[in-house]
Formats: sequence, C-alpha cells, structure tokens
Amino acid sequence: MGKTLYRKIVDSHTVFRVDAQHVALYADLHIMNEYTSPQAFAGLAEKNLPVRCPEKQMGIVDHVIPTHPVARDRRTIVIDAAARQATNFTRNCRQHGIYLFDVNDREQGIEHVVAPEIGLIRPGMVVLCGDSHTTTYGALGALGFGIGTSEVEHVLATQTLVYRVAQDMRICVNGNLGGGVTAKDLVLHIIARIGAQGARGYAVEYCGSAIEALSAEARMTLCNMTVEAGARGALIAPDEVSVRYVAERIRDMPPGDISTAMAQWRALKSDADAVFDTEHRFDADAVAPYVTWGTSPDQAIPIGGRIPALPPHPVEQANAAKALGYMGLEAGGALDGLAVDHVFIGSCTNARIEDLREVAAVVSGRRVAPGVRAMVVPGSGRVREQAEREGLADALIAAGFEWRQPGCSMCLAMNDDVLQPGQRCASTTNRNFEGRQGRGARTHLMSPAMAAAAALAGRIVDVRKEFAHEPA
Repeated sequence: MGKTLYRKIVDSHTVFRVDAQHVALYADLHIMNEYTSPQAFAGLAEKNLPVRCPEKQMGIVDHVIPTHPVARDRRTIVIDAAARQATNFTRNCRQHGIYLFDVNDREQGIEHVVAPEIGLIRPGMVVLCGDSHTTTYGALGALGFGIGTSEVEHVLATQTLVYRVAQDMRICVNGNLGGGVTAKDLVLHIIARIGAQGARGYAVEYCGSAIEALSAEARMTLCNMTVEAGARGALIAPDEVSVRYVAERIRDMPPGDISTAMAQWRALKSDADAVFDTEHRFDADAVAPYVTWGTSPDQAIPIGGRIPALPPHPVEQANAAKALGYMGLEAGGALDGLAVDHVFIGSCTNARIEDLREVAAVVSGRRVAPGVRAMVVPGSGRVREQAEREGLADALIAAGFEWRQPGCSMCLAMNDDVLQPGQRCASTTNRNFEGRQGRGARTHLMSPAMAAAAALAGRIVDVRKEFAHEPA
C-alpha cells in the first residue's frame, strides 16, 4: 500500500516508535513567542538543562507587542505584564543562543508570516510552535502544528516530541473560485460544512484544481484556518508554485544546493495508491463570500444567506442560542447590511502582501464610512515596507485606514488593541470566540476584500455587488 504525504513526513522524522500510536518525532525547526515559552524556559532552568539545538530554534515577539503607528525604533511595550514577558523572553533567548526577532527588529512581525517569508519553511520539514496556527506551513508542504508549554520544554531539551500519529483526511476542491471569492471564503465554506470538529484527529491534505490555482500566500490562509475544523495538520503537496516561493527566499544555501533541493521537493507527494481514512469533495464554483454569524468559525454563511434556525439537538441548540445572544442576532436574520463599528485587517491568516493588495484594490479612491474605525496591521516589517514601496499604504491612509506596525494586534486581546464591549468588528482573523477581541466584543470573520468593503459601507456587504465598479 502506498503512503500519504503526511505519513511520509512523519516516517522520515520518526526517531523511534514509542508504542502503537505514538512516535518520538524529530523537529527541523521550533518557533517560539513570548507568550507560550516562559514556563518552558523555567522548566529547563529547574532541571539545569541546556537547549539541545539552539540553531534550530527561532524566537519572535508578536502577541503582546503594541502596533501603534510610530517609528519602529520607538516601539515600546507599556503594559507591565506584557513588558515583563517580552523582557524575559529576550533574556532567555540570549542566554541559550536562540535567534530572536525582538520588538524593534526590522523584520519583526507575526511568527507565521515571518518564518515563510525569510525562507525558513521548506517542503518536507516538521515545524513546531506553541501556537495552534502553525498549520500554516502546510501550504509549502511542511508538517506544522501547535504544541503545549510542557511540549515546548521537551522540544527545547531534546529537539523531539512524543507525538500521537493522526489519521489521514483528503479534501479535494475542483472548479474555479469566482471574482471576489478568496481562499478565506473557501476555508470558511469548508469549515461550515464539516464543522468545528469535522477534522478532529486528522491531518488534512488538500488537492484539486482549485487548490493548484491558489498562490502560495492564499494556500497559507487555507492551511492556517484548517485547525479551526479541529485538524492536527494541513498539507498541500509541493508544486511549482510552492517550490518557487521557497527557493526565492532561502538565504543559507548556494544555488546548486537549492536546485537539488527543488527536485527533491517536487517529488514529495502522496502515492497514487495511498489510502485516506476520510475524504471530502467541494466545488469551488459554489463558494461565495462567507461571513461568520456566531462565536465559532463554523457558524458561517454566504453573504446572501440567512442565519440558520436553531438545530434540534439540545446541546447544539443551546450553543447556537448562546452564540446568537452574545452576537445580538436572531435565527433567520441576514448579515448583509449589518452595521459595524470597527474593521480589523491583519493576523497570521490575512496580513500578507497579497491580502493588502486586495484591500487597496477595493478602497483606492474611496473613504472609510463615518463612525467606523478601520485598522490595517501588516504581518511583518517586510510586508509593511513592501506595501509602502508599492503605494498600498498611501492608498489605505488616504481612504482613512490606520496604517500600523506589525504584530498580532487585535486578533486576540493580549495587547492594547482591544475592542470595547458590544462593538461589532469585521475582521480578517481566524477566531470569533467570545471575548477573543475584547470582553463582550462581537467578531465577524471574513476575507480582506469583504472587510475592506465593510469599512467603506459602514456595514457588512457583498464586495462583488457594492464595489465592483470603478471608484469615483
């Protein structure tokens, strides 16, 4: 029997088998942030253990850092607890010889944006991080997944992880995404169909003509949010799109070695006779712009749809009713036309240069609606500089958007970019949980183009209908 791409990567990184379900898995790269690493370093200190492979670690300050639009060298964390986290993280990284993208580093940004853009993520790798959206790296054919704090300590000490092997799921998407429909809409469509636990216990491999047509950055959006269906990993077999993306960004290999590696990467794929435990098929032509109505990413509908009736199952019914109550909505209602107070464009899901180009294309020559606060937070210093070179930043600022410094920002309420209770936000982030963007805040997930349209209209609208014409 042939092997899936997931099994090939796991097998090639298995140091030894622990039992029938677990292996000791070797990690090619371990990424850390200031939020999920403190206890791990404390554990090492208590045991008097060194970091086994400092050169295979990367640190980055991204969760707690403020994103105020000030000069990079003036960025300061003013929240005491957050400042202590960043200071301790800096000290730990320096003590153990770990490369750190610190607060004022030119390339500082969100970990899942920075690592691929500087060539650290390569097909066939195993990449670990104390953050669930490490699944992003599957877009480049690398197995990435999040780990807990105790596991961070274990990886620092041994460069391995005791890992429970997942089942295999294949999701095939054929057809063509229509104009104004993006990878964000596609993944929300998939999650809404299979549910927030639909991929629980599985590593998902995407395939099909619609996936092949996606850019590398769009694939990152898709793999990033697959964890919201409970997946333990997400993979897209390397092809010319992803191989070229990686090869153009590598800093530490001579050209001849890169050419050899590219040939090896192109060969990484599931065998023709590989068997998947579960398979799903979707038609890209049927996907419309999606918007969430509830407090879970699977509670989403097409922009022209209606919020579904309460399900008959008592537990599901209670969850849906609670979500509607929190969001101030009713079953049967529409999202099209719903007023918003805030628009946030950013996060590890949608803060890359292609995302910002989509936003600029919608807002250029137009203005943010009165009473709406609209923010754009680029995913990294590199993205910010490129957007400024291309004139995207000027277009956003002219339209009334705040053009801010990189960071996780309002994706989660761990810094000073926080919504107030009751505020309704059109957001390009990955989670719409209760309190995710601030206590009592109401989050509607959508694509960058849809969020840009909401900023201009002051309400949730179909970008294809409202802003398909040329600006005045």
